[in-house]
Amino acid sequence: WGPVNIKMSESAFMVNRERAIDYLNTRDRLYVFDGFAGWDPKYRIKVRIVCARAYHALFMRNMLIRPSADELASFGEPDFTVFNAGQFPANRYTTGMTSTTSVAINFARREMVILGSQYAGEMKKGIFTVMHYLMPRAGVLSLHSSANEGPGGDVSLFFGLSGTGKTTLSADPHRFLIGDDEHCWSADGIFNVEGGCYAKCIDLSADKEPEIYGAIRFGSVVENVMYDLGSREIDYADSTLTENTRCAYPIEFIPNAKLPCVGGHPKNIILLTCDAFGVLPPVAKLSPSQVSYHFISGYTAKIAGTEDGVTEPQATFSACFGAPFLVWHPTKYASMLAEKMEQHQASAWLINTGWNGGAYGTGKRISLKYSRAIIDAIHSGELAAAEYDTYPVFGLQIPRAVTGVPPEVLNPAKSWLGTKQSFDATLLKLARLFNENFAAYADRATPEVIAAGPAAKTEE
Repeated sequence: WGPVNIKMSESAFMVNRERAIDYLNTRDRLYVFDGFAGWDPKYRIKVRIVCARAYHALFMRNMLIRPSADELASFGEPDFTVFNAGQFPANRYTTGMTSTTSVAINFARREMVILGSQYAGEMKKGIFTVMHYLMPRAGVLSLHSSANEGPGGDVSLFFGLSGTGKTTLSADPHRFLIGDDEHCWSADGIFNVEGGCYAKCIDLSADKEPEIYGAIRFGSVVENVMYDLGSREIDYADSTLTENTRCAYPIEFIPNAKLPCVGGHPKNIILLTCDAFGVLPPVAKLSPSQVSYHFISGYTAKIAGTEDGVTEPQATFSACFGAPFLVWHPTKYASMLAEKMEQHQASAWLINTGWNGGAYGTGKRISLKYSRAIIDAIHSGELAAAEYDTYPVFGLQIPRAVTGVPPEVLNPAKSWLGTKQSFDATLLKLARLFNENFAAYADRATPEVIAAGPAAKTEE
Protein backbone atom coordinates (compact mmCIF):
# COMPACT_ATOMS: atom_id res chain seq x y z
CA TRP A 1 0.00 0.00 0.00
CA GLY A 2 2.99 2.31 0.25
CA PRO A 3 3.54 5.23 2.60
CA VAL A 4 0.42 7.21 1.62
CA ASN A 5 -2.59 5.01 0.89
CA ILE A 6 -4.03 2.91 3.69
CA LYS A 7 -6.07 -0.28 3.43
CA MET A 8 -9.69 0.13 4.51
CA SER A 9 -12.38 -2.40 5.41
CA GLU A 10 -15.55 -2.67 3.34
CA SER A 11 -17.68 -1.89 6.38
CA ALA A 12 -15.72 1.29 7.19
CA PHE A 13 -16.15 2.44 3.59
CA MET A 14 -19.90 1.81 3.78
CA VAL A 15 -20.16 3.78 7.07
CA ASN A 16 -18.41 6.73 5.39
CA ARG A 17 -20.53 6.35 2.25
CA GLU A 18 -23.77 6.42 4.25
CA ARG A 19 -22.51 9.38 6.28
CA ALA A 20 -21.71 11.30 3.08
CA ILE A 21 -25.02 10.50 1.39
CA ASP A 22 -27.01 11.38 4.53
CA TYR A 23 -25.23 14.73 4.63
CA LEU A 24 -25.79 15.41 0.92
CA ASN A 25 -29.50 14.60 1.37
CA THR A 26 -29.82 17.39 3.97
CA ARG A 27 -28.66 20.05 1.48
CA ASP A 28 -31.19 22.34 -0.22
CA ARG A 29 -29.27 22.08 -3.48
CA LEU A 30 -26.88 19.52 -4.96
CA TYR A 31 -24.66 19.82 -8.00
CA VAL A 32 -24.14 16.89 -10.37
CA PHE A 33 -21.65 16.90 -13.22
CA ASP A 34 -21.18 14.08 -15.73
CA GLY A 35 -17.91 14.02 -17.65
CA PHE A 36 -15.21 11.78 -19.08
CA ALA A 37 -11.70 10.86 -17.99
CA GLY A 38 -9.47 9.99 -20.97
CA TRP A 39 -9.57 11.54 -24.46
CA ASP A 40 -9.21 8.20 -26.28
CA PRO A 41 -12.80 6.83 -26.63
CA LYS A 42 -11.36 3.31 -26.46
CA TYR A 43 -10.18 3.82 -22.86
CA ARG A 44 -12.16 6.72 -21.43
CA ILE A 45 -14.39 6.27 -18.39
CA LYS A 46 -17.66 8.01 -17.53
CA VAL A 47 -17.46 9.92 -14.23
CA ARG A 48 -20.29 11.41 -12.16
CA ILE A 49 -19.56 14.08 -9.53
CA VAL A 50 -22.18 14.60 -6.78
CA CYS A 51 -21.39 17.53 -4.47
CA ALA A 52 -22.91 20.33 -2.38
CA ARG A 53 -20.65 23.21 -3.43
CA ALA A 54 -20.84 25.06 -6.75
CA TYR A 55 -17.05 25.53 -6.47
CA HIS A 56 -16.50 21.74 -6.52
CA ALA A 57 -18.85 21.24 -9.47
CA LEU A 58 -17.26 24.02 -11.53
CA PHE A 59 -13.76 22.78 -10.66
CA MET A 60 -14.52 19.27 -11.99
CA ARG A 61 -16.40 20.69 -14.98
CA ASN A 62 -13.11 22.41 -15.85
CA MET A 63 -10.89 19.41 -15.06
CA LEU A 64 -12.85 16.52 -16.61
CA ILE A 65 -13.64 16.26 -20.33
CA ARG A 66 -16.92 18.04 -20.98
CA PRO A 67 -19.41 15.94 -22.99
CA SER A 68 -21.17 17.27 -26.06
CA ALA A 69 -24.97 17.59 -25.92
CA ASP A 70 -25.33 14.26 -27.76
CA GLU A 71 -22.81 12.54 -25.48
CA LEU A 72 -24.64 13.86 -22.42
CA ALA A 73 -28.01 12.66 -23.74
CA SER A 74 -26.64 9.13 -24.14
CA PHE A 75 -24.36 9.23 -21.06
CA GLY A 76 -26.27 6.53 -19.16
CA GLU A 77 -24.88 5.12 -15.92
CA PRO A 78 -21.42 6.32 -14.90
CA ASP A 79 -18.41 4.00 -14.64
CA PHE A 80 -17.31 5.81 -11.49
CA THR A 81 -19.14 8.08 -9.01
CA VAL A 82 -17.65 10.63 -6.60
CA PHE A 83 -19.71 11.57 -3.51
CA ASN A 84 -18.13 14.78 -2.23
CA ALA A 85 -19.41 15.62 1.26
CA GLY A 86 -16.22 17.45 2.14
CA GLN A 87 -17.97 20.00 4.40
CA PHE A 88 -18.95 17.15 6.75
CA PRO A 89 -16.38 15.31 8.89
CA ALA A 90 -15.65 11.62 9.10
CA ASN A 91 -16.38 10.00 12.46
CA ARG A 92 -13.03 9.38 14.18
CA TYR A 93 -14.54 6.39 16.01
CA THR A 94 -15.23 4.57 12.74
CA THR A 95 -12.83 1.63 12.46
CA GLY A 96 -9.67 2.70 10.63
CA MET A 97 -10.34 6.45 10.87
CA THR A 98 -7.48 8.44 12.37
CA SER A 99 -8.89 11.93 11.74
CA THR A 100 -12.02 13.74 10.60
CA THR A 101 -10.75 13.67 7.01
CA SER A 102 -11.27 10.63 4.79
CA VAL A 103 -10.79 10.28 1.04
CA ALA A 104 -11.81 6.72 0.22
CA ILE A 105 -11.92 4.77 -3.05
CA ASN A 106 -13.75 1.46 -3.48
CA PHE A 107 -12.70 -0.11 -6.78
CA ALA A 108 -15.29 -2.90 -6.56
CA ARG A 109 -18.17 -0.45 -6.12
CA ARG A 110 -16.48 2.08 -8.44
CA GLU A 111 -17.12 4.85 -5.96
CA MET A 112 -15.18 7.55 -4.14
CA VAL A 113 -16.32 9.19 -0.90
CA ILE A 114 -14.88 12.45 0.46
CA LEU A 115 -15.44 13.59 4.06
CA GLY A 116 -13.76 16.38 6.02
CA SER A 117 -11.81 18.01 3.17
CA GLN A 118 -13.02 20.79 0.88
CA TYR A 119 -9.86 20.74 -1.24
CA ALA A 120 -11.21 20.26 -4.78
CA GLY A 121 -8.00 18.53 -5.90
CA GLU A 122 -9.08 15.41 -3.97
CA MET A 123 -11.61 14.69 -6.74
CA LYS A 124 -9.12 15.31 -9.54
CA LYS A 125 -6.43 13.12 -7.99
CA GLY A 126 -8.98 10.51 -6.96
CA ILE A 127 -9.99 9.97 -10.58
CA PHE A 128 -6.29 9.87 -11.53
CA THR A 129 -5.80 7.10 -8.95
CA VAL A 130 -8.68 5.20 -10.56
CA MET A 131 -6.98 5.52 -13.96
CA HIS A 132 -3.68 4.35 -12.38
CA TYR A 133 -5.56 1.17 -11.43
CA LEU A 134 -7.63 0.56 -14.56
CA MET A 135 -5.21 1.52 -17.33
CA PRO A 136 -2.29 -0.87 -16.57
CA ARG A 137 -4.87 -3.69 -16.43
CA ALA A 138 -5.71 -2.77 -20.03
CA GLY A 139 -2.02 -2.68 -21.04
CA VAL A 140 -1.97 1.14 -21.00
CA LEU A 141 0.64 3.11 -19.02
CA SER A 142 -0.79 5.88 -16.80
CA LEU A 143 1.62 8.73 -16.11
CA HIS A 144 1.83 11.83 -13.89
CA SER A 145 3.14 14.03 -16.67
CA SER A 146 2.44 16.94 -18.96
CA ALA A 147 2.74 16.61 -22.74
CA ASN A 148 3.11 18.80 -25.81
CA GLU A 149 3.61 18.33 -29.54
CA GLY A 150 5.84 20.15 -32.03
CA PRO A 151 4.77 21.39 -35.47
CA GLY A 152 6.24 18.19 -36.96
CA GLY A 153 4.19 15.95 -34.67
CA ASP A 154 7.00 15.08 -32.24
CA VAL A 155 5.61 14.53 -28.72
CA SER A 156 7.42 15.25 -25.43
CA LEU A 157 6.40 14.02 -21.98
CA PHE A 158 7.37 16.05 -18.89
CA PHE A 159 7.46 14.33 -15.50
CA GLY A 160 7.87 16.20 -12.24
CA LEU A 161 6.51 16.85 -8.77
CA SER A 162 4.81 20.10 -7.77
CA GLY A 163 6.99 23.16 -8.29
CA THR A 164 9.40 21.60 -10.80
CA GLY A 165 7.98 23.38 -13.87
CA LYS A 166 5.85 20.65 -15.42
CA THR A 167 2.94 22.94 -16.28
CA THR A 168 5.10 26.00 -17.06
CA LEU A 169 7.57 24.26 -19.42
CA SER A 170 4.92 22.32 -21.32
CA ALA A 171 3.01 25.57 -22.04
CA ASP A 172 5.27 26.48 -24.96
CA PRO A 173 4.03 29.05 -27.51
CA HIS A 174 5.87 27.16 -30.29
CA ARG A 175 4.27 23.79 -29.50
CA PHE A 176 0.74 22.43 -29.05
CA LEU A 177 -0.31 21.58 -25.49
CA ILE A 178 -1.80 18.09 -25.14
CA GLY A 179 -2.15 18.34 -21.35
CA ASP A 180 -0.45 19.60 -18.21
CA ASP A 181 -0.69 16.81 -15.61
CA GLU A 182 -2.16 13.37 -16.38
CA HIS A 183 -1.63 11.18 -19.44
CA CYS A 184 -1.80 7.60 -20.65
CA TRP A 185 0.45 5.86 -23.21
CA SER A 186 -1.32 3.18 -25.23
CA ALA A 187 -0.43 1.17 -28.32
CA ASP A 188 -1.81 4.07 -30.39
CA GLY A 189 0.14 6.91 -28.70
CA ILE A 190 -0.67 9.18 -25.77
CA PHE A 191 -3.88 10.79 -24.59
CA ASN A 192 -4.70 13.29 -21.87
CA VAL A 193 -6.83 12.05 -18.97
CA GLU A 194 -8.28 15.51 -18.31
CA GLY A 195 -10.14 18.32 -20.03
CA GLY A 196 -8.45 21.09 -18.09
CA CYS A 197 -5.26 22.39 -16.47
CA TYR A 198 -4.40 23.03 -12.81
CA ALA A 199 -1.59 25.59 -12.74
CA LYS A 200 0.35 27.18 -9.89
CA CYS A 201 -0.22 30.95 -9.74
CA ILE A 202 2.44 32.23 -7.35
CA ASP A 203 4.28 35.20 -8.92
CA LEU A 204 2.39 34.65 -12.19
CA SER A 205 2.80 37.39 -14.79
CA ALA A 206 1.92 38.00 -18.43
CA ASP A 207 5.63 38.36 -19.22
CA LYS A 208 6.83 35.11 -17.64
CA GLU A 209 3.90 32.80 -18.45
CA PRO A 210 1.61 34.49 -20.98
CA GLU A 211 -0.42 31.37 -21.89
CA ILE A 212 -1.33 30.55 -18.29
CA TYR A 213 -1.89 34.23 -17.38
CA GLY A 214 -4.27 34.60 -20.30
CA ALA A 215 -6.18 31.45 -19.35
CA ILE A 216 -7.37 32.95 -16.06
CA ARG A 217 -10.70 34.50 -16.97
CA PHE A 218 -14.43 34.02 -16.42
CA GLY A 219 -15.11 30.33 -15.82
CA SER A 220 -11.70 29.61 -14.28
CA VAL A 221 -11.46 28.60 -10.61
CA VAL A 222 -8.73 30.43 -8.68
CA GLU A 223 -7.71 29.06 -5.26
CA ASN A 224 -5.90 30.54 -2.23
CA VAL A 225 -5.16 33.89 -3.90
CA MET A 226 -5.57 37.39 -2.46
CA TYR A 227 -7.53 39.92 -4.53
CA ASP A 228 -8.91 43.44 -4.33
CA LEU A 229 -12.60 43.28 -3.40
CA GLY A 230 -13.37 46.40 -5.40
CA SER A 231 -11.51 45.88 -8.66
CA ARG A 232 -11.31 42.05 -8.33
CA GLU A 233 -7.66 42.31 -9.40
CA ILE A 234 -5.61 39.33 -8.18
CA ASP A 235 -2.24 39.90 -6.49
CA TYR A 236 -0.30 36.86 -7.73
CA ALA A 237 2.75 37.80 -5.63
CA ASP A 238 0.79 37.52 -2.38
CA SER A 239 1.45 34.24 -0.54
CA THR A 240 -0.40 35.22 2.67
CA LEU A 241 -2.46 32.01 2.66
CA THR A 242 0.06 29.67 1.02
CA GLU A 243 2.71 29.45 -1.69
CA ASN A 244 0.43 26.88 -3.32
CA THR A 245 -1.96 29.25 -5.13
CA ARG A 246 -3.74 27.56 -8.04
CA CYS A 247 -6.03 28.00 -11.00
CA ALA A 248 -8.19 25.38 -12.75
CA TYR A 249 -9.30 26.21 -16.30
CA PRO A 250 -10.55 24.32 -19.38
CA ILE A 251 -7.67 23.32 -21.65
CA GLU A 252 -9.16 25.25 -24.56
CA PHE A 253 -8.40 28.46 -22.61
CA ILE A 254 -4.78 27.84 -23.69
CA PRO A 255 -4.60 29.26 -27.25
CA ASN A 256 -2.36 26.52 -28.67
CA ALA A 257 -4.04 23.55 -26.99
CA LYS A 258 -4.39 20.51 -29.24
CA LEU A 259 -7.98 19.28 -29.44
CA PRO A 260 -8.74 16.43 -29.13
CA CYS A 261 -5.93 16.02 -26.59
CA VAL A 262 -4.15 13.05 -28.16
CA GLY A 263 -0.73 12.58 -29.76
CA GLY A 264 1.64 10.04 -31.26
CA HIS A 265 4.31 8.07 -29.43
CA PRO A 266 6.68 10.34 -27.45
CA LYS A 267 10.08 11.20 -28.92
CA ASN A 268 11.46 12.80 -25.73
CA ILE A 269 10.94 11.88 -22.07
CA ILE A 270 11.88 14.74 -19.74
CA LEU A 271 12.24 14.14 -16.00
CA LEU A 272 12.06 17.42 -14.07
CA THR A 273 13.47 18.00 -10.60
CA CYS A 274 13.90 21.07 -8.42
CA ASP A 275 17.18 20.32 -6.66
CA ALA A 276 17.55 22.75 -3.75
CA PHE A 277 20.96 21.28 -2.86
CA GLY A 278 22.36 22.86 -6.06
CA VAL A 279 24.38 19.84 -7.20
CA LEU A 280 22.32 18.26 -9.98
CA PRO A 281 23.08 19.62 -13.47
CA PRO A 282 20.51 21.74 -15.36
CA VAL A 283 20.38 18.99 -18.02
CA ALA A 284 21.70 15.46 -18.43
CA LYS A 285 21.13 12.77 -21.05
CA LEU A 286 19.89 9.53 -19.46
CA SER A 287 20.55 5.90 -20.40
CA PRO A 288 17.54 3.51 -20.37
CA SER A 289 18.56 2.16 -16.94
CA GLN A 290 19.02 5.67 -15.56
CA VAL A 291 15.53 6.60 -16.74
CA SER A 292 14.05 3.71 -14.75
CA TYR A 293 16.14 4.57 -11.68
CA HIS A 294 15.20 8.26 -11.66
CA PHE A 295 11.56 7.54 -12.60
CA ILE A 296 11.18 5.16 -9.65
CA SER A 297 13.03 7.64 -7.38
CA GLY A 298 10.89 10.69 -8.31
CA TYR A 299 13.17 13.21 -6.62
CA THR A 300 12.69 16.87 -5.82
CA ALA A 301 13.45 18.99 -2.73
CA LYS A 302 11.48 21.08 -0.27
CA ILE A 303 12.95 24.48 0.52
CA ALA A 304 13.02 26.59 3.66
CA GLY A 305 10.08 28.93 4.01
CA THR A 306 7.50 26.87 2.14
CA GLU A 307 6.58 24.63 5.08
CA ASP A 308 6.73 25.06 8.85
CA GLY A 309 9.87 23.56 10.33
CA VAL A 310 11.82 23.38 7.07
CA THR A 311 15.06 25.31 7.66
CA GLU A 312 17.33 23.69 5.06
CA PRO A 313 16.73 21.77 1.81
CA GLN A 314 14.93 18.47 2.33
CA ALA A 315 15.02 15.70 -0.26
CA THR A 316 11.57 14.47 -1.27
CA PHE A 317 11.09 11.22 -3.17
CA SER A 318 7.76 10.27 -4.71
CA ALA A 319 7.83 7.08 -6.78
CA CYS A 320 7.04 7.59 -10.48
CA PHE A 321 6.63 11.31 -9.65
CA GLY A 322 3.24 10.50 -8.14
CA ALA A 323 3.39 8.02 -5.22
CA PRO A 324 0.00 9.02 -3.70
CA PHE A 325 -1.79 8.03 -6.93
CA LEU A 326 -0.08 4.68 -7.53
CA VAL A 327 -2.11 1.51 -7.08
CA TRP A 328 0.36 -1.07 -8.41
CA HIS A 329 4.02 -1.42 -7.37
CA PRO A 330 6.20 1.41 -8.82
CA THR A 331 8.33 -1.09 -10.77
CA LYS A 332 5.22 -2.10 -12.76
CA TYR A 333 4.88 1.43 -14.17
CA ALA A 334 8.67 1.74 -14.60
CA SER A 335 8.97 -1.51 -16.58
CA MET A 336 6.04 -0.49 -18.82
CA LEU A 337 7.75 2.87 -19.43
CA ALA A 338 11.07 1.18 -20.27
CA GLU A 339 9.36 -1.19 -22.73
CA LYS A 340 7.52 1.62 -24.49
CA MET A 341 10.63 3.82 -24.67
CA GLU A 342 12.64 0.99 -26.19
CA GLN A 343 9.87 0.09 -28.61
CA HIS A 344 9.52 3.67 -29.87
CA GLN A 345 13.17 4.75 -29.50
CA ALA A 346 12.44 7.69 -27.19
CA SER A 347 15.30 9.79 -25.78
CA ALA A 348 15.35 10.72 -22.09
CA TRP A 349 16.63 13.74 -20.16
CA LEU A 350 16.95 14.83 -16.54
CA ILE A 351 16.38 18.57 -16.11
CA ASN A 352 17.01 20.43 -12.86
CA THR A 353 14.96 23.63 -12.56
CA GLY A 354 16.21 24.18 -8.99
CA TRP A 355 19.38 25.78 -7.66
CA ASN A 356 22.78 26.43 -9.23
CA GLY A 357 25.98 27.83 -7.71
CA GLY A 358 25.07 26.54 -4.26
CA ALA A 359 22.20 25.24 -2.19
CA TYR A 360 19.04 27.24 -1.46
CA GLY A 361 20.08 30.38 0.43
CA THR A 362 23.50 30.57 -1.27
CA GLY A 363 23.02 29.76 -4.94
CA LYS A 364 20.39 31.08 -7.33
CA ARG A 365 17.33 29.43 -8.84
CA ILE A 366 18.12 28.38 -12.42
CA SER A 367 16.57 31.01 -14.69
CA LEU A 368 13.37 29.96 -16.45
CA LYS A 369 15.00 31.44 -19.56
CA TYR A 370 17.81 28.84 -19.31
CA SER A 371 15.38 25.98 -18.69
CA ARG A 372 13.38 27.00 -21.77
CA ALA A 373 16.60 27.21 -23.83
CA ILE A 374 17.48 23.66 -22.74
CA ILE A 375 14.02 22.40 -23.71
CA ASP A 376 14.36 24.16 -27.08
CA ALA A 377 17.77 22.48 -27.60
CA ILE A 378 16.17 19.08 -26.95
CA HIS A 379 13.38 19.74 -29.42
CA SER A 380 15.66 21.17 -32.13
CA GLY A 381 17.92 18.10 -31.98
CA GLU A 382 20.87 20.21 -30.77
CA LEU A 383 21.37 18.11 -27.62
CA ALA A 384 21.13 14.81 -29.47
CA ALA A 385 24.25 15.84 -31.43
CA ALA A 386 26.09 17.54 -28.53
CA GLU A 387 29.37 16.52 -26.90
CA TYR A 388 29.08 15.20 -23.35
CA ASP A 389 31.14 14.81 -20.18
CA THR A 390 30.44 12.30 -17.41
CA TYR A 391 29.28 13.94 -14.20
CA PRO A 392 30.86 12.40 -11.08
CA VAL A 393 29.05 10.19 -8.55
CA PHE A 394 25.70 10.24 -10.42
CA GLY A 395 27.31 9.08 -13.69
CA LEU A 396 25.17 11.48 -15.72
CA GLN A 397 26.07 12.67 -19.23
CA ILE A 398 26.13 16.50 -19.24
CA PRO A 399 26.50 18.58 -22.42
CA ARG A 400 29.50 20.88 -22.83
CA ALA A 401 27.41 23.59 -24.49
CA VAL A 402 23.77 24.57 -24.96
CA THR A 403 22.71 27.60 -27.00
CA GLY A 404 21.52 30.38 -24.69
CA VAL A 405 22.94 28.86 -21.48
CA PRO A 406 26.27 29.98 -19.93
CA PRO A 407 28.74 27.03 -20.00
CA GLU A 408 29.56 27.29 -16.29
CA VAL A 409 25.86 26.83 -15.41
CA LEU A 410 25.81 23.43 -17.12
CA ASN A 411 28.29 21.93 -14.65
CA PRO A 412 27.38 22.56 -10.98
CA ALA A 413 30.98 21.84 -9.90
CA LYS A 414 32.12 24.88 -11.92
CA SER A 415 29.34 27.24 -10.82
CA TRP A 416 29.57 26.30 -7.10
CA LEU A 417 30.32 29.40 -5.02
CA GLY A 418 31.73 27.53 -2.01
CA THR A 419 34.78 25.29 -1.59
CA LYS A 420 35.41 22.10 -3.55
CA GLN A 421 35.13 20.19 -0.26
CA SER A 422 31.65 21.62 0.43
CA PHE A 423 30.54 20.76 -3.10
CA ASP A 424 31.81 17.17 -2.86
CA ALA A 425 30.19 16.72 0.56
CA THR A 426 26.83 18.03 -0.70
CA LEU A 427 26.97 15.84 -3.82
CA LEU A 428 27.70 12.74 -1.72
CA LYS A 429 24.96 13.68 0.77
CA LEU A 430 22.36 13.80 -2.00
CA ALA A 431 23.69 10.58 -3.58
CA ARG A 432 23.32 8.74 -0.27
CA LEU A 433 19.75 10.04 0.09
CA PHE A 434 18.96 8.64 -3.37
CA ASN A 435 20.42 5.24 -2.45
CA GLU A 436 18.65 5.09 0.91
CA ASN A 437 15.33 5.86 -0.76
CA PHE A 438 15.84 3.33 -3.58
CA ALA A 439 16.55 0.52 -1.12
CA ALA A 440 12.76 0.17 -0.68
CA TYR A 441 12.39 -0.81 -4.37
CA ALA A 442 15.61 -2.77 -4.90
CA ASP A 443 13.97 -6.17 -4.34
CA ARG A 444 11.89 -5.75 -7.54
CA ALA A 445 14.37 -3.73 -9.63
CA THR A 446 16.78 -5.28 -12.15
CA PRO A 447 20.56 -5.25 -11.46
CA GLU A 448 20.99 -2.79 -14.38
CA VAL A 449 18.54 -0.32 -12.83
CA ILE A 450 20.13 -0.60 -9.38
CA ALA A 451 23.57 -0.02 -10.92
CA ALA A 452 22.26 3.15 -12.63
CA GLY A 453 22.03 4.91 -9.27
CA PRO A 454 24.72 7.19 -7.86
CA ALA A 455 28.01 5.60 -6.79
CA ALA A 456 27.98 6.49 -3.11
CA LYS A 457 27.69 4.08 -0.24
CA THR A 458 24.99 4.74 2.33
CA GLU A 459 26.28 5.77 5.72
CA GLU A 460 26.36 2.99 8.30
